[in-house]
Amino acid sequence: MKKFTIIAVVFILMSATAFAEESAILDFATLIDDYQGQNQATLMDFSDQAGPNYTDAQKAEMVTSLYVDNWVARLCSSSRNSQRDAMTMVRPVIVGGEATLFPNEQVMGVRVNYPSGNFNSYATISPPFQIPAYATTTLDENAEKGSQFDGYGVLKNVGTIKEIDVWAYGLNYPMGLYVVLRDENEVKTSYFMGYLEYEGWRQLNWTNPNYQTDVRNRELRKEPLYPRHSPCITFDSFIIFRDAMQEGGDFVTYIKDVMVTYDQAVFTEMEDDIEHEEIWGILEDREEERRMYEARKLGDIQILRYVEEQKMHHEDDETGGTAAEQ
Repeated sequence: MKKFTIIAVVFILMSATAFAEESAILDFATLIDDYQGQNQATLMDFSDQAGPNYTDAQKAEMVTSLYVDNWVARLCSSSRNSQRDAMTMVRPVIVGGEATLFPNEQVMGVRVNYPSGNFNSYATISPPFQIPAYATTTLDENAEKGSQFDGYGVLKNVGTIKEIDVWAYGLNYPMGLYVVLRDENEVKTSYFMGYLEYEGWRQLNWTNPNYQTDVRNRELRKEPLYPRHSPCITFDSFIIFRDAMQEGGDFVTYIKDVMVTYDQAVFTEMEDDIEHEEIWGILEDREEERRMYEARKLGDIQILRYVEEQKMHHEDDETGGTAAEQ
């Protein structure tokens, strides 16, 4: 009887224990300019997709990263015109050294110029490219394959999401903030974080209403193990929504990071008698196929942007040089 009591107590304590892990999927304090005008950890070279018609000098310019200044702010199609597009932007911002929260740290500053008409409008704040889940950095020979964006927009082995938290700076505007995440099947889900109608920094929160903290209330089922692919989530974008009844014009906010609290999809601390992946290599083959697909997709889009940028008018084009050279 005594042994039964001890087991029951341990079970109850385990049931009350939090199962979830908390990790930053994005932290704009880390997406700084630290490598030739780019962010080294998230640098992507898409020149391999350019073909033989480009010179070595042109290929050397075919790089991009998640450095905050590269991010894109874009109004929805019903709200766009050339003037509002020019006044809707993203900037890296350094918090003042005397600030109570995040002193001297970089955050993302967002400016949106909403239309004044009485209709709903929203702006999407997205990275300069669709963040790849299985990219491998070329700048660190010791880096684990497929892990370049882990913690820079990607979280691996994610099961049920319990909570999402965003540190955002409000200026008393009643705009709604959404976080959009993408799973391993390219399915996007939008999470409403709350309204920015407050002053200063606040941690906005989305809590999963269906999350069960007591193991006895959870649906228990057996899952196939190897070669089951480990699920992951990837950051897709922010959405800042303005209701039709709210005032249009300029809107400004700042965002520090995005934290995700989640269950592991696959229990990784249990040792197996056989190293399945060393024998079969199935997961590596799948990840390599996904890596190649992501690289091709990224390269095609970025090359189109590069070519369009080269076609644009530059101030020194008419004279053949800058004013200083003349």
